[in-house]
Amino acid sequence: MTWLTSVRNALSLVVPIKKETPDTLWHKCKGCGQMVFVKELEDNLYVCPHCDHHERIGPILRFQYVFDAGSYKIVPLPKVPDDPLKFRDTKRYVDRIKAARAATSEGDALITARGTIEGRRAVIGVQDFAFMGGSMGLAVGEAFVRGVETAIEDNCPYIIFTAAGGARMQEGILSLMQMPRATVAIQMLHDAGLPYIVVLTDPTTGGVTASYAMLGDVQIAEPGALIGFAGQRVIEQTIREKLPDGFQRAEYLLEHGMIDMVKHRRDLRTTLASLIDYLCSKRAAA
Repeated sequence: MTWLTSVRNALSLVVPIKKETPDTLWHKCKGCGQMVFVKELEDNLYVCPHCDHHERIGPILRFQYVFDAGSYKIVPLPKVPDDPLKFRDTKRYVDRIKAARAATSEGDALITARGTIEGRRAVIGVQDFAFMGGSMGLAVGEAFVRGVETAIEDNCPYIIFTAAGGARMQEGILSLMQMPRATVAIQMLHDAGLPYIVVLTDPTTGGVTASYAMLGDVQIAEPGALIGFAGQRVIEQTIREKLPDGFQRAEYLLEHGMIDMVKHRRDLRTTLASLIDYLCSKRAAA
């Protein structure tokens, strides 16, 4: 063993050598099951080049894809109690929050930013499904209201990208109270003559669907997104009937008039810019 090998081995104990592994090079598509180069997936906005399956992405990537480059700034999250009900199941609620914050580097499940979309000012809120399933609690409710207030302050539309499993069970009735709070905030936005646009992403379910996710002036969805209130199995057991193929998917909802359009991720930025022009000019004329 040479002295150089000895030094390299000693350094490896202190400074881990980053290696390229199958986990960092390849991604298995959840839509078609094919393996895709991670770099190719990133270049394609995290949409599978084989089957067009839209992978779930977090707030920072959303902001980068929609806002003009370098134009956005994060709106600080309001402070709320981390564990208002002192809830505990198999783990303490505060421990679950700490784990989610460590995994996502976010304060909670809804992040808001202000910026421009093809030169048009907008405030965008993005729910992160990776943060406790994007569940709606006090922090999400406060962030939603703060986003609306910021849009009113900037005299621009508020756009929300939804992705949630519903209300956060660890906050009980306090989480359900965010549903009417969000509804009142949307009315404040309308009273100010400003548009409210919803982009439904996979998945949008539960109390979020029953409140602000379905109150947009325009309802857009990404292809294949799961959208609904109760799960398909629960509905089938309740009504004792087999539901159609694709039930609760974006395309089915578009066909049955529940949403206005389904747009590919690469087209969202241009679509939102056009909607801002149209809705703001209509409201100005009114």
